[in-house]
Amino acid sequence: MPLAEENVLVPAVGELIIGAISFGVLVFVLARYVWPRLEQIYRERRDAIEGGIARAEAAQAEAQRTLEQYRAQLAEARTEAAQIRENARAEAQRIVEELRSQAHEESARIVARGEEQLRNQRGQVVRELRVEIGTLAVELSEKIVSQRLSDDAQVRMTVDSFLAELEAAERAGAVSGDSS
Repeated sequence: MPLAEENVLVPAVGELIIGAISFGVLVFVLARYVWPRLEQIYRERRDAIEGGIARAEAAQAEAQRTLEQYRAQLAEARTEAAQIRENARAEAQRIVEELRSQAHEESARIVARGEEQLRNQRGQVVRELRVEIGTLAVELSEKIVSQRLSDDAQVRMTVDSFLAELEAAERAGAVSGDSS
């Protein structure tokens, strides 16, 4: 058969056998060594990505829990601050009331002491005036009678009656002054 009858597009049987064996060896090597390695690398990468996503989700959940704790602590701190302010206001009000009470007590005590001092001074002035009026009355009566009263009991009785008359006149003036 001449060479012209051979088809260039159809390979020779020997080449087909060598090509098939080479292809089989190539498939065997790829299936045995390369594909498992590629599969392992793919699994590791997938696990790393999924693990990263899981870690990110866990971190986000932790951040959310921390945020909620922060908000709870903030609300608690605000409540506590409001309670402290309220206690401070109540304490200030109590102190003000206590100081007012003390001031009123002190004022009443000072007024009472002043009234007592006035009564004491009035009594002292009345005693001094009695002595002075008694002396003046004796001197006046001596001048009028032109004699000296020598008896102390007599002088004292005269002074007491004179003072009684003055007090009666004073009371009568006070009573008439009150009814006006």
